[in-house]
Amino acid sequence: MEENGGPGAIIEHGFPHLAVVRASITALFRRMSADGIRAYATSFSPADAAFDASDDLHLGAQRVASAMVRALRLPDARMVVAFRPMEEAATVELTAGPEYFIEVNDRFRTHRRDLAAALSHEVTHVLLHRLELAFPDPVENEILTDTAAAYLGAGWLLLDAYREDALTHQRFGYLTPEEFGYVLAKRAALLGEDPSPWFTSPQAYEAYVRGSALAAREHRRAPLAAAGPLARRRYARARRTGATPPGGSAYRFEREASGPGLRVSFPCPVCGQRLRVPVGGRLRARCGLCRTVLECDT
Repeated sequence: MEENGGPGAIIEHGFPHLAVVRASITALFRRMSADGIRAYATSFSPADAAFDASDDLHLGAQRVASAMVRALRLPDARMVVAFRPMEEAATVELTAGPEYFIEVNDRFRTHRRDLAAALSHEVTHVLLHRLELAFPDPVENEILTDTAAAYLGAGWLLLDAYREDALTHQRFGYLTPEEFGYVLAKRAALLGEDPSPWFTSPQAYEAYVRGSALAAREHRRAPLAAAGPLARRRYARARRTGATPPGGSAYRFEREASGPGLRVSFPCPVCGQRLRVPVGGRLRARCGLCRTVLECDT
């Protein structure tokens, strides 16, 4: 797992990986099913992440790793944690199992509060390896891993490890802080679990708020019934011409090949799967992937 830190480090912000993040959420639903995703309704406990100077180094690391294995529902996997000097925060050797070797940066011998964050990424690698879920591009695959960790309840720790002030510039993983916030807000909207009380980093909470704002806007995009007046007017103009408006609009209009009917397709705000429904006023659309029922005004 990548670590970005140090007084002179530049931490990337915003949503540069958003397309891959959204594709990752869709891929999780396709591989694990809606019921499989909902089985992860309880996040990794802050108490299980606690690891202070009074704990034995190796026993404490194994305890946190075992808790992460349970949280990510890998009961027949065993993690062996070792410390060594390295540039990365941590790495894992992916094998057939059931034993997996995780090496973590020597700095975690003393900076223990973020060990669980590093382990969340590596144990998620093991989960995705067992699910045979991966993207071909190595960087996109790391983004998938961060997204899965956050969406399945362990990756809030990766956001909480983000700190940026006069003395500290630290970020773990491949997502920006705001992208972690976006994924956690998507999870919270689906499962009703608010992670904000767990953040010990003020900067992490602020990033969560910014990511949550984007996730909330996706539930107010046309043709969803919750869209605001400006979005509704833009949608109505595009509907009259049957053309997709400029500016990256998520919806597209399609003429039926066998008749005059018009349909609109748009991404589900929960899982990203594209839905295709008739244009004709108020209706309810049920996503076949995540099974969310959406109120629409097409």
